[in-house]
Amino acid sequence: MDETTNESTNEAAVEAAWRAHHKVLIDVAYRLLGSVSEAEDAVSEGFARLARENVAAIDDVRGWLVVVVSRVCLDQLGSARKRREAYVGTWLPEPVLTGDDADPAERITLDDSVRMALLVVLERMAPAERVAFVLHDVFQYDFAEIAEIVGRSSAACRQLASRGRRRVRAEPGAVFDVDPAREEAVARRFLAAAAGGDAEGLLRLLDPDVVLRADGGGLVVAPHRPVTGAEPIVKIIARGFRQYPGMSAVYGRLNGGPGMAVYDADGTLITVAALTVRDGRIHAVDLIANPEKLARLAS
Repeated sequence: MDETTNESTNEAAVEAAWRAHHKVLIDVAYRLLGSVSEAEDAVSEGFARLARENVAAIDDVRGWLVVVVSRVCLDQLGSARKRREAYVGTWLPEPVLTGDDADPAERITLDDSVRMALLVVLERMAPAERVAFVLHDVFQYDFAEIAEIVGRSSAACRQLASRGRRRVRAEPGAVFDVDPAREEAVARRFLAAAAGGDAEGLLRLLDPDVVLRADGGGLVVAPHRPVTGAEPIVKIIARGFRQYPGMSAVYGRLNGGPGMAVYDADGTLITVAALTVRDGRIHAVDLIANPEKLARLAS
């Protein structure tokens, strides 16, 4: 077989691997990075490296790709921590809306492991801890495989995943056991009360210790620090609707959970909100208003 034939065969193998494994790799990378665009870059890098290999000589192409993409993500997480320390205000993950045909949502499996409340906890983990927790607890990879990725022993990876699990369990709302129909009903009542200026209705729906996190990225006006307490959050919501006459809010599933998309009078998407519901009340409101993070949803 000549060199040209070998190259053609290898290209075909890479294309077949892309069709077979691209989605699961995006699933892994998004949970590790919290960004659709960064996840796509990491996966593209993984396939670029695969193209330089003899694919026929790799016994488990999917496993090989998961290792490579996870290592790329691990490197990115280290540099991302420095960038996010300089970020203006609160950094929240890039949102994914269910049912938006223009968005890469169809390439990301929307389940409890991409809920905004959980992704916020993942952001607080050290890079190796996040990788160990996500790969083991979400994707069921064994610790020997994870050890190869993070460069630590299997026992150390077990400890990392356990530490991550404790963080998740300690965070109210990060572990989900709510009936989807019930949380949707609460979210829709919240949306109606917010749009209707019903302050008393909002107070009844918000837990007294509810937290609001807002990501404006320094590009739009948003609280730079998390706001805690039902009354100040109701004031923020009311002020937002007063500032944008004609603003409308539409219910939607955001990152696999209840949320809403907010549009100005011209129909431009200006923010999305993920709502964490527990015991019939809203315990967290995560607002993403950074236009750069909304671009995919608005296109």
